Amino acid sequence: MDNIDALIARLPSLGEGVLVTLQLTLGGGVLAFVIAVVLGLSARSRLMVVRGAARVLIEFFRGTSLLVQLFWLFYVLPLFGVQLSSLFCGVLALGLNYGAYGAEVVRGAINSVPKGQWEATTALSMSPARTMVKIIWPQAWAIMIPSLSNLLVMLLKGTAVAYIILMHDLTFVTERLRQATNDTFFSYGVGMVIYFLIAYCLVLIANALEIRAKRRLGQAPPKRGRFEAKAPTAHAGEVA
Repeated sequence: MDNIDALIARLPSLGEGVLVTLQLTLGGGVLAFVIAVVLGLSARSRLMVVRGAARVLIEFFRGTSLLVQLFWLFYVLPLFGVQLSSLFCGVLALGLNYGAYGAEVVRGAINSVPKGQWEATTALSMSPARTMVKIIWPQAWAIMIPSLSNLLVMLLKGTAVAYIILMHDLTFVTERLRQATNDTFFSYGVGMVIYFLIAYCLVLIANALEIRAKRRLGQAPPKRGRFEAKAPTAHAGEVA
């Protein structure tokens, strides 16, 4: 009961920690998606300069540690006169790091669209922008959603390092609970359950988006109304 009492007493701080984690996850996720789309499309550019710059940025942010990037943004940039808030540093580091991974997902999904789709738009004299928006992107979007949702869950778990830039996120509050209860199993078990619930909600949203995207492409069965009558089925021996 002592553990439960300590947990109840710290529910307000636990709620604040969850809020910080959600801010980092959603803010970093939105920024990562924007960066992924920009770099993913740039990596397919016909201009060597644009394509080369995109590849350099992708490999740099994929090849360096998220922890080091956080240290640079929060502790090193102030040495050059640039002071950023903890939340902004966390969102920026998460967005850059996971956006670089997402860029490869975007590029691969676009490349997975059948070549015949591209050829059909050429035959119809569609502009490159219209081709991408109307034909290619809807198909690529349905392909990339599962991988992007995996990256979003990984980004959620990546927010756990935000405590190093003095943010009172879920991991920080969980550690405080452990110090108060002196029970590692209970305290980190609570944190694990909360992380799981957040991740599960994100996965459910991603699954709904994937179903909707595939339905718009005619790749998923249409949603049947609750009281819609089913088509009669033929019985054995019944004459057609």
